[in-house]
Amino acid sequence: MSQPVIEKFHARQAHVAVIGLGYVGLPLAVAFADAGYQVTGIDLDRRKVDAINRGESYIEDVPSERLQQLVGAAAKQREAVFQSPHPPVPQSSNHPPTGSLRATTDYGVLAECDAVSICVPTPLNKTGDPDISYIVAASQAIAEYLHPGMVVVLESTTYPGTTREVVLPILTGQADRERSAQSPDHPATLSPGQDFYLAFSPERVDPGRKDWSTRNTPKVIGGITPACLEAAVAYYSPAIETLVPVSSPEAAEMVKLFENTFRAVNIALANELQLMCDKLGLDAWEILEAAATKPFGFMKFTPGPGLGGHCIPIDPQYLSWKLRTMQYNARFIQLASEINTEMPRYWVQKVQDALNDAGKPVKGSRILILGVAYKKDVDDLRESPALDIMHLLSQKGAAVQYHDPHVPTVHHEGLQLHSVPDLETALAEADCTVIVTDHSAYDWALVARTARLVVDARNVLRRMG
Repeated sequence: MSQPVIEKFHARQAHVAVIGLGYVGLPLAVAFADAGYQVTGIDLDRRKVDAINRGESYIEDVPSERLQQLVGAAAKQREAVFQSPHPPVPQSSNHPPTGSLRATTDYGVLAECDAVSICVPTPLNKTGDPDISYIVAASQAIAEYLHPGMVVVLESTTYPGTTREVVLPILTGQADRERSAQSPDHPATLSPGQDFYLAFSPERVDPGRKDWSTRNTPKVIGGITPACLEAAVAYYSPAIETLVPVSSPEAAEMVKLFENTFRAVNIALANELQLMCDKLGLDAWEILEAAATKPFGFMKFTPGPGLGGHCIPIDPQYLSWKLRTMQYNARFIQLASEINTEMPRYWVQKVQDALNDAGKPVKGSRILILGVAYKKDVDDLRESPALDIMHLLSQKGAAVQYHDPHVPTVHHEGLQLHSVPDLETALAEADCTVIVTDHSAYDWALVARTARLVVDARNVLRRMG
């Protein structure tokens, strides 16, 4: 059955779905729509669904103007499309028609879909173990509507074995034989590679980048069977410029974890360089810049306030957890995590030392955090080290404020703050300004000229001269 499915993808006559419309799912849905597919995004968050159907983007990497073109320029046209449970199939493979992207909270649309990509969150639970409950829930929803010829691709980052050991049994009915027995039409008899196609293809989204997007970032794909891989490649090829097939879903799952483990370990090494140079009375940034002049055998990573974002702090822990179940200790991962996790405390100590040198205690001091997103030029607060820094300073009695042009409010574990409206006044009034995120929008000359005392976790003032 693979050939008719492949031909449908090549002709851009497929109706595809994306489950999870966050930082990964929405850009992917837009890329599919740009390729000419009829796309339905599925998310249980009604606010996201309504925003998309109004053509309003909540992801900085997705312009609202483009979203409006894809869902329809006029409200009446959108309503006519969205009220129909059967979105129209594109008539032309050259350009996606207006209205080629819609969103819904109803999984029932999967009954009409030729393919579906799972882009749901995979956080760690309170004990540090992987939480794949969102993957399980999405897989169960797909299983209810799984039909012959359907392509299913998991994109959510997870440990090696998840696609084969968790998703596949749910789709084939092995995870719920009782429900299969009660419902003869349940797709328990469908076989991967013959009746439906299952693969893993890790997301490689780097929010805020202008050079690498969903379309031009090479995409790794591993199928349960060769036919599954062939179908998944056909599904993604109209939307992604470069596809990288690998031998299995486990290989693709491991690729993603190793990529981010590589970054986490090397960032930890750069952070430890900062700690070591501090002890030795050396300038870590001078060392880094000099080392980076070597044209071979060295890749520059920089120290900072700690790790943030959904991927780098979390993905290595998925790999570490999986290996612990096999009586293996991933020592590099654990050590890197310890170093990176402690960096917010290091910078809080630097604030305390700087205030002490100025004859002021932390308690009662007005401290301005400059930038709270986990990286520059994004609005993503997930795992941001700025949150830890603010919590630690607040616990020491400091009066903490923040400014971030991308993050208007912060609500996190008791912190209820709004970005200060007048940056220049806040800089002048603060006893200490802590540069945590070096957004491009900041006037660093103003910061250097106005702030009384600066602790610069990004070395941005010196880099800017």
